[in-house]
Amino acid sequence: MTSLDPVKAGTLRALMEFILAEFPELEAKMAWNVPHIHRNGKYVVGLAAYKRHLTFSPWSLAVMDAFRDRLGPYVLFKNCFQIPVDWQIDAELVKDLVKARLAELDDGE
Repeated sequence: MTSLDPVKAGTLRALMEFILAEFPELEAKMAWNVPHIHRNGKYVVGLAAYKRHLTFSPWSLAVMDAFRDRLGPYVLFKNCFQIPVDWQIDAELVKDLVKARLAELDDGE
């Protein structure tokens, strides 16, 4: 994240720190040159930076489908959604997305 502009880097860092504080059993790592959060080698959240936005991915099509109504204000893709580079974290949404992905992993995907 050091090569990103400060706003993007700050948002990504804040998101990572928030998720790791809420879910201390999770770990952060870089994969494919972007930050990810995982549990026991299974991906939970992926984040990526682009020119004009960031993306948040719960690494699950089922989770994306289940949250489609709540994600309505965002630009949606099949496996992720766009967030502004200066996003004020929607704490409840992020916690719910992570919980849903963890429940999916607990059920064996």
